Amino acid sequence: MLSSTEIKFFKTALEARKAKIEANLTTTSTEMNDMRSNELKDEGDHAAMSLETAVDNAILGQQSKELAEIELALGKINNGLYGVCEMCEEDINIERLKVKNFARYCITCREVVEKEQK
Repeated sequence: MLSSTEIKFFKTALEARKAKIEANLTTTSTEMNDMRSNELKDEGDHAAMSLETAVDNAILGQQSKELAEIELALGKINNGLYGVCEMCEEDINIERLKVKNFARYCITCREVVEKEQK
């Protein structure tokens, strides 16, 4: 079980990452809208914009997914469930939480989930 000091540490880290992702999402969305309004002169411009749009969409998707995971973790903090594996209900190792603050599963259960997804 995590101490209140550890939970405060993780809450601060999660909130900081959430703010950074929200800022990134806003900036990237604005840049994508600005790119759409640019006048494209030739096929090279179209190709470059298509590639940039594909990359930006991938980044937006990944960051949106991470943001949802962070919001879930913050909800768990508020409900007193942070740091507990969703599958086995055992405590998640603090070292794992330090690497991935929004981890939902302990290492053992995460491996099971990954095998099921493949």
